[in-house]
Amino acid sequence: MNKTEYDRINETLYHEVLPNGLTVYLLPKNDYHKTYGLFSTNYGSIDNEFIPYGSDKKIKVPDGIAHFLEHKLFEKEDGDVFQLFGQQGASANAFTSFTKTSYLFSTTDQVEKNLTTLLDFVQAPYFTEETVNKEKGIIGQEIQMYEDDPNWRMFFGILNNLYPEHPLHIDIAGTVESIEAITADDLYTCYRTFYQPSNMVLFVVGKLEPEKLMELIRTNQNAKDFPPAQKIERYFPDNNGDIIAKSSMRSAITRDKFVLGIKGLDVLPAEGKELLRYKTALNLLFQLLLGNTSQNYLKMYNDGLIDDSFGFEFSLDREFHFADFSGDTDQPEKAAEKVKEILLHFEEDQELSEENLTLLKKKMLGQYFQTLNSLEYIANQFTQSLFGDQTLFDLPEIIESIQLADVLKVGRSFIKEEAFSEFYMQPNV
Repeated sequence: MNKTEYDRINETLYHEVLPNGLTVYLLPKNDYHKTYGLFSTNYGSIDNEFIPYGSDKKIKVPDGIAHFLEHKLFEKEDGDVFQLFGQQGASANAFTSFTKTSYLFSTTDQVEKNLTTLLDFVQAPYFTEETVNKEKGIIGQEIQMYEDDPNWRMFFGILNNLYPEHPLHIDIAGTVESIEAITADDLYTCYRTFYQPSNMVLFVVGKLEPEKLMELIRTNQNAKDFPPAQKIERYFPDNNGDIIAKSSMRSAITRDKFVLGIKGLDVLPAEGKELLRYKTALNLLFQLLLGNTSQNYLKMYNDGLIDDSFGFEFSLDREFHFADFSGDTDQPEKAAEKVKEILLHFEEDQELSEENLTLLKKKMLGQYFQTLNSLEYIANQFTQSLFGDQTLFDLPEIIESIQLADVLKVGRSFIKEEAFSEFYMQPNV
């Protein structure tokens, strides 16, 4: 078992790759009473075209199947796993993103028992046509609930503009029509392909004894038979399609909304550390230009173009990277135009100074150290923040290393006029 000391944040991370390929991370925090376990597979909603395990022919499965599989794994022949966790004093949950599916528990007691339950239920699929058909109605209601959420619709509206031919623009849960096509055989095909131990990561944080817990995990995995690991071959459109410059929709809202998107058209760094630097530098650039303490933000706010609903996010994962800037406003097109103008002329902006960058880096570090007090944050973010050998705990060094020249460089690389798109949501007439 490997051991990495992060002296700056006073953390010790234990790491091991088991013979079956499962990657395990343990982070003891023994001054906490709670423990979190999170079991993730590198498989999400965009992975709908691939070569199945044991085959040499490409297939395409229905949209929403990764999320559907997440739901069905909790149901076993002898009952619901949620109830078992409850009986053991733990709470359990799961979530599916574009690229990952994660299962987790939290507990203050019986850590080893609950960790065993987590490993065992995720690694023992049970699907029948009857249980699959029963779940379709439940997930269909979930899909309809999200369709009533204007912010969710806005997000997928801009994704449809940026990635019109890529599965990224499809709702993670799929559509009511697409999930109707899912069968038990489809679920088993996806499970065998993507739930190989070599495609998965286990992370446990909280009150734990690393050696003892790692031995439990080794024993648990050694007692199970897994087919030999097979390389996963995924397929995505070679041409993601031309960006849709502008689109809109009407919804049951009382005020206009806008979102401005930028699609990453540049070539990303291949090395994990440089990729994390790229992501962090772009976040710093957007904070400098449009963060709520910037002069640009204050002027737009005072001019009535934005209010405190305005925000932005930069997303980077395998197969995609993009930024989105959104908010409620009485002047949607003017607000989008102003944000776009600020971004396109970032090199001339007075906000980009060494002094402002130094202050912002200190603020970012302060927020980072504060989040490390939350086991929930660490558990949910760790596997989402793996960049090669770089982990969530390498971020302070990355932040401190970034200079103004780095911020300008990533801005020139990412911000291109042809990469912009606008999406508007208007109240029903």
